[in-house]
Amino acid sequence: MDDNKTKPEENQPVPEQPTPIFEAVEESPPPSSEGDLKPEEISPDVTSPEDVSVPPADFESAPPPVYEDNKNRYLMFGAGIIVFFLIFFFILSLILKAFKTPQKEVKLVYWGLWEEKEIFDPLINQYQAEHKNIKIDYQKMSPDQYREKLIARSKNGQGPDIFRFHNTWLPEIKEIVSPLPESIMSKTEFEKTFYPIIQKDLKAGQYYYGLPLMIDGLVLIYNDSLFKKVGINSIPNTWEDIMDFAAKLTVKDQSGQLITSGIAIGTASNLEHFSDILGMMLVQNGADLKNLNTNEAAQALEAFRKFAEPPNNFWDESMPNSITAFIQEKVAMIFAPSWEILVIKNNNPDIDLKVAPVPAVPGTSPISLASYWVEGVSRYSKNQTEAWKFLKYLASKENLTKLYENESKYRLFGEPYPRVDLRELLMQNEYIGPVVKQAESYVSLPLSSRTFDNGINDNIIQYLENAVNSTIEGVSYSEALKTTKQGIDQIFAQYQIE
Repeated sequence: MDDNKTKPEENQPVPEQPTPIFEAVEESPPPSSEGDLKPEEISPDVTSPEDVSVPPADFESAPPPVYEDNKNRYLMFGAGIIVFFLIFFFILSLILKAFKTPQKEVKLVYWGLWEEKEIFDPLINQYQAEHKNIKIDYQKMSPDQYREKLIARSKNGQGPDIFRFHNTWLPEIKEIVSPLPESIMSKTEFEKTFYPIIQKDLKAGQYYYGLPLMIDGLVLIYNDSLFKKVGINSIPNTWEDIMDFAAKLTVKDQSGQLITSGIAIGTASNLEHFSDILGMMLVQNGADLKNLNTNEAAQALEAFRKFAEPPNNFWDESMPNSITAFIQEKVAMIFAPSWEILVIKNNNPDIDLKVAPVPAVPGTSPISLASYWVEGVSRYSKNQTEAWKFLKYLASKENLTKLYENESKYRLFGEPYPRVDLRELLMQNEYIGPVVKQAESYVSLPLSSRTFDNGINDNIIQYLENAVNSTIEGVSYSEALKTTKQGIDQIFAQYQIE
């Protein structure tokens, strides 16, 4: 309350005081400080109660009690203090904001493979605009000795913060890869977002090690013009269909030399992705790469070789490399990952190429072999949290679609989405629709071709190649696999794969 304002009582008329019954008693002078009275004592100068009559109380005309005035003053004082501190802290915050130390600049080095810098630049620039202190240096690396450089440079402090690796590499790079923090993406969110094969490939112990930006695997690629020439207007769904179609599509000269092959399968030397194809057939027949001493494994190898064994061979070593042969329209069907479609169309834009899921063993569901690349974060990085945040940004629905659009500006199609919730966007795509259609049934084996790892994959591929070639020389299928098993067992022990 303002002291200059008139109290309400001062504006009211003061009533006449009642005439006292007795004349007022003259007040005694205040006691001196030397003789302060105790509460129980009565001054001898004060008339006793029996001699004094107290006038009756008049509550209406009495002045306001002193404690109310004091209370208002206390409230005013308290309010003033609060206002003062509010103004003080407001001014202090402005000062601190004006002199606030800028965020420390964080530089993230990103080693990529296959994709040019122009593909990632729009997304990197967008992220840097939203995070002023983050600078991202994307570098496209050569695949030659990439894994070795990645490990060596990471250990000596010259490696990247973010890097791309193959889905089968986790046992080979476990010493440098860091786990995905729960604070960035929980296990539940990861498992709801990505296909089951990605969950299986990237999990070690209780953690996931990487975020994928794509998925891929073997599909059936066929020349529809060659199909129509022999009256085939359907897609092979089983291996029986494959055998039937291959017989109709194969053309030989009078000496038995292949002119047009029905399907490229059965050899190792001139068959691109032969190890992936053989691995797929092993799994489809119920065999296990960790135990090749079984009838199922021998039967799978026999079925693989039958396509190239005379006199009913549909393919043999006289043919050029299978991708080259398909480009030249010398073979009607091949198995390959979807990225090989880009190679084929770049070399022969007019080829009438179609794509379908891989065939199944009659009576079973189709199973294909996955082969894709993943983004990881180095455990030697000093900015792991910021690196993971950037990768989660890239792997979001919105930015994966932007990445796909960027890739499609430079080629026929982008990398197939690894997210389940983006599956429908590609289901009708004529080239990579089959990739996502069979994504739920992918398996992974460490025998993927063209990973250039000089490790698990390349070593196992060499053992499988020796097995195929030995059967060409007359060694039995089961005997060839016994030797292969011994080599694979050593590799699994070296990398502690159970």
